[in-house]
This record gives sequence, C-alpha cells and structure tokens, in this order.
Amino acid sequence: MTTDDDTAQIHGWFSGRLPEGWFTGAPEIVRDREEIAVLGTLPDPPDDVPEAERAALVEGLARRFREETRERRIEIAREAERKFRQKVSWGVVCGGETVMFTTLSVPVMTRLRQTERQVLDTLVAAGVARSRSDALAWCVRLVGKHTDTWLADLRDALQHVDRVRSAGPDVNS
Repeated sequence: MTTDDDTAQIHGWFSGRLPEGWFTGAPEIVRDREEIAVLGTLPDPPDDVPEAERAALVEGLARRFREETRERRIEIAREAERKFRQKVSWGVVCGGETVMFTTLSVPVMTRLRQTERQVLDTLVAAGVARSRSDALAWCVRLVGKHTDTWLADLRDALQHVDRVRSAGPDVNS
C-alpha cells in the first residue's frame, strides 16, 4: 500500500517534470503496486462539432498528442522508472473519453469454482471475450465501472488505516 507521502512525492515530481501546455490542468496520477499511470486532460473539441464527427476528432487529437510528445514522454518515464522503481503508463482524457497509450497487463492468479468458470465460458462462447482471461478482465472492468463510488470509499478507508498505522508505535524496534 502506498502512503500519502509517496503519492504526494510522485504528484509533485510529475507536476514539476511535465512540460507546460501539455494538459489543460494538473495530470491525474494513478499508482498501484506495478505501475504509475499519468492521465492528462486535453482541450475538448468545440461544442458545434457534429456527434458523428466528435469521436473521430477525439481519436485524432489523442493520436496527435501521442505522436508529438512520444520522445519526451519516454524520457520522463525512464527517469520516473529509475526514481520510483515502477513502470509508467500514459493516457489522455479528451471529450469525456479516456485513451490509454501504454499500460501494463499483469498476470493475476485466481481460483474459481465451477459456477464462476461457467460465467467466463459463457462470455467466451458469446464472443464477448476471446478467452477466460479476457472474460475475467471484462468482468472486473464492468464491476469497476458500476461501483466507482464504493471503491473510492474503500480506498479512502484504506488510506485512513495507513495513516493510523504510521502514527502508531514502531513494533519493529
């Protein structure tokens, strides 16, 4: 579990290191045990763009940003990876859409009962997913999408537990 100090250090480092003008505001930094994701917001497309054109425009803006910033992003990511000992992934938010450029795909071991495996097999048979692994990832994304508030409350509670632990006596001494 990361501490508030770790998170503040990473936010500060990226805020100081990223070039001005890349994003419309401070980037969102999301960190877990394996990677640090940097998500910056690009200017939204004009309101008068027809809906049929909007998705393509957002895709084009994200792609242009990706290409124009590639070398600097790689340089910054390498520095951050050495400093924080974690991989860095990049993405942008534009027009309400999130586009990730690079992310880790980390294997996770799990044990499932037959009824749970049948759910995954049904998703594969229906063509929703190519494999049980893809089906499980799809399920996790679906749950995450519909339980954002609950998961945010749980993460806040875990951070509170970390703060209380760090304020307590050192039992290793």
